Amino acid sequence: MNARLTYKPGDDVGVLEPWPFTGEASDYTIVRGSPQASGRIDGGGPGHTWRLGIWRCTEGAFECNEASDELQTVLSGRVRVVSADGSANEFGPGMSFFTRRGERVTWDILEDVTKVFYSLNQDGF
Repeated sequence: MNARLTYKPGDDVGVLEPWPFTGEASDYTIVRGSPQASGRIDGGGPGHTWRLGIWRCTEGAFECNEASDELQTVLSGRVRVVSADGSANEFGPGMSFFTRRGERVTWDILEDVTKVFYSLNQDGF
């Protein structure tokens, strides 16, 4: 990858593709509303142990098993991430957070959210 990717809160991130909640390993469960996710991989991905890209989701909530270690920064919207132990943290534009591979979390999308992410999975994508 030769191009440097930079995104700031509020930037137009371009075209995203639908990312349905179907990953068997993630074991998705919708818990509120009808959230719709979309995204794009901008680097890495299949054949690599890392990937980076953009993810967007509409309001609603879902539970899942995190498929990788992931550093993420919210560009727009608001999300509350609830860990299996019940601890919750809310994130908005410009805020970054980390989720761990195998962790069961609830993503409560309070306002349509767009984030940039960097994921690492030693088993590959």
